Amino acid sequence: MAVVKSICPPECVVPVGYDEPLLGRYEAARPEKKAAADDDGDGNASFVQTCLNGLNVLSGVGLLSVPYALSEGGWLSLALLAAVAAICWHTGLLLQRCMAADPALRTYPDIGERAFGRGGRLLVSAFMYAELYLVAIGFLILDGDNLDKLFPGASVSLGPATLAGKQLFVVLVALVVAPTTWLRSLGVLSYFSATGVFASLLIVLSVLWAAAFDGVGFSAPGTVALRPTGLPTALGLYTFCYGGHAVFPTLYTSMKEKHRFPKMLAICFVLCTVNYGSMAVLGYLMYGDGVASQVTLNLPAARLSSKIAIFTTLINPLSKYALMVTPIATAVEGRIRGAAGCGGSGPAVSVAVRTLLVLSMVAVALAVPFFAYLMALVGSLLNVGACMLLPCVCYVRVFGPPRRAAEAAAIVAILALGSLVVITGTYSSVVQITRELF
Repeated sequence: MAVVKSICPPECVVPVGYDEPLLGRYEAARPEKKAAADDDGDGNASFVQTCLNGLNVLSGVGLLSVPYALSEGGWLSLALLAAVAAICWHTGLLLQRCMAADPALRTYPDIGERAFGRGGRLLVSAFMYAELYLVAIGFLILDGDNLDKLFPGASVSLGPATLAGKQLFVVLVALVVAPTTWLRSLGVLSYFSATGVFASLLIVLSVLWAAAFDGVGFSAPGTVALRPTGLPTALGLYTFCYGGHAVFPTLYTSMKEKHRFPKMLAICFVLCTVNYGSMAVLGYLMYGDGVASQVTLNLPAARLSSKIAIFTTLINPLSKYALMVTPIATAVEGRIRGAAGCGGSGPAVSVAVRTLLVLSMVAVALAVPFFAYLMALVGSLLNVGACMLLPCVCYVRVFGPPRRAAEAAAIVAILALGSLVVITGTYSSVVQITRELF
């Protein structure tokens, strides 16, 4: 009988469990892969700092649109909010398991490549970067709308060109947030995240104050138990609220104590779901079917509580923009390094790349200023793909079919629900945007 000799060097031979991907363990054990895994990324963020970054990612502009989502779907659609939260939490854990099994994996596209090769990397990258890009555009639209409410009629003339209203404020907000994108350490960005988390809580409290003490009340007409025709839009907006999966691998690699990532993720999802649910109920009770795509646009502008809510809303881009732009900028800078050599992406190139990204986002925000419909499209198409479908298929591809019936059933259910939301939600959002444009 012929003896087959191992082609692996002795230092690369590692024990393999039944739940571990063979290729992943071998690649991770190679000395050059270990070195890359150890040297890449920050790896200096504490548990609390990562919690703040995670809360900041999840507590986004979706907070202002959940009352509108509830008005579209009716009271019973709150169950969908809880279901989407549970699903996105579970798929976040699936991504973490893939990364924990192979330290050579550093980003979401790395997971896609390990699962499906080069095509998988391209597919995941397309969903991930498009999602982050459009969410960042949503920040600009959000602040443009709210500043225009606070300062109606504002305009600036620059030679033959005149900027007025929402367009003026979109440009001004971009000028303010651009410098925050130049920061590259997530440990430093956690201080901005703390501001964003506090801002999200303050917005809810300000809306509550407006209802309880500023005469708005909690008895708006028009609330319904269920509106089936609005469920696709509601589902898209609910899913948009939990679209942090593109950033989760970055958070994981930035942690000092990576084994505590599941606990961090659970804390973030529970706290954010309570916050989202509270805002949805408050806004729908206050304004019923008349609630705007951003609940702050309904608030009486003259009241102090309204001004606090709107001004606090403006903090969101400052605190979150860098977290959204960093993965895109890192990918572009990596391409530049590959083309120009190891020294081809210094600080000046990094600043230039990130500034150009912000400028391109301004152009899109000025062209498509429909906040609710844009966010519903992002939620229905990109968030569902990046947060529900891709984590499941990548996990199954890397680890094989789940052995436990409960886990297999959960993955099948997520894939079925996600596919339904992609089809119905994307169609509904595209039709609404088309009507607004034409």
